[in-house]
Amino acid sequence: MAEAGGWSTIESDEGVFTSLIENLGVKNVQFEELISLDADTIRSLRSFFPLSQITIASNLTSQQSSLRRNLPLQMDTRPNQTIHPTTPQDGTYDDTAAEKGVFFAAQTIQNACGTQAVLSVILNQDQSTPTNHSPIDIGDELRSFKEFTTGFPPELLGEALSNSESIRTAHNAFAKSSPFVDETARTGDEEGGDVFHFIAYTPVNGVLYELDGLQPYPISHGLCGEGQFPEKVIEVVERRIARYPEGETMFNLMAVVRDLR
Repeated sequence: MAEAGGWSTIESDEGVFTSLIENLGVKNVQFEELISLDADTIRSLRSFFPLSQITIASNLTSQQSSLRRNLPLQMDTRPNQTIHPTTPQDGTYDDTAAEKGVFFAAQTIQNACGTQAVLSVILNQDQSTPTNHSPIDIGDELRSFKEFTTGFPPELLGEALSNSESIRTAHNAFAKSSPFVDETARTGDEEGGDVFHFIAYTPVNGVLYELDGLQPYPISHGLCGEGQFPEKVIEVVERRIARYPEGETMFNLMAVVRDLR
C-alpha cells in the first residue's frame, strides 16, 4: 500500500488501466494487449476503433537501467548542472509541442509512470481534429485538470499530476505488491531487481509523438496522416526494441480501443 499522500505500485495490465480510466470518468474506451507487433493485428483493432494510441512497457535489467541513466549528457557551465542530450536516440525533440496542443508531463511521481503514460494517451485524444474524428470523452474530472494545467511546462505539469488527489486515488485503488519501481528514484548502486518504464505513442495534429516522461520534450517521429498510424508506429517501436540485447528485455504493448463490453 502507499504511504499517506504517496503513490502505490500497480500492475501493468490492460484490465487495470481500463478500470483506472473508468474511475476517472473516461467513457467508452478500453486498453487491449497487443499479442504481436504486426500491421494485421493493429488493423484488426482499428476495425473496432480508429486506433491511434499505443503504450509500451519495457522491463529493463539493472545494468540496462544504469546505462539509461548514464547516457551522455551535455554539461551546463554552472557547477553540478547537467542538461539532456540535444537529440534523442531516435526522432527529434519538439520543444514547441506544448504550443501545438500536446499534453506532456515530466515524470516526477513515484510508482506512477504507467498511469502517466495512460494519461498521455487519453489527454491527447480528447479533441476532434482533421486526423481524429472520434475524440475520447475524458469526463469532467480530467477535463477540468487539463484546462487548469494548459500552458504548464512539463516539470510543473508533472508536479500537478503528483498533487492531484483524484488521479492519485484512482491509481491507488489498484495497489498491488509488484516489482514495479520508480526508476527516477533508483540509485546507481542498487543491485538486482527489474525496472519497468512506460512510454506512449500517439499522433497529435498529424505528427507521431513518443511521450516519455524521462525525456525533456515530446519526441517527434515525423508526419502521421489519417490511417497511417499502424505502419508508422510499428517502424518506431521495432527500432526501439532492436536497441536492446535479444532476450534481455521484456516488452508489453497495449492499445486503446472502443469498449465493446
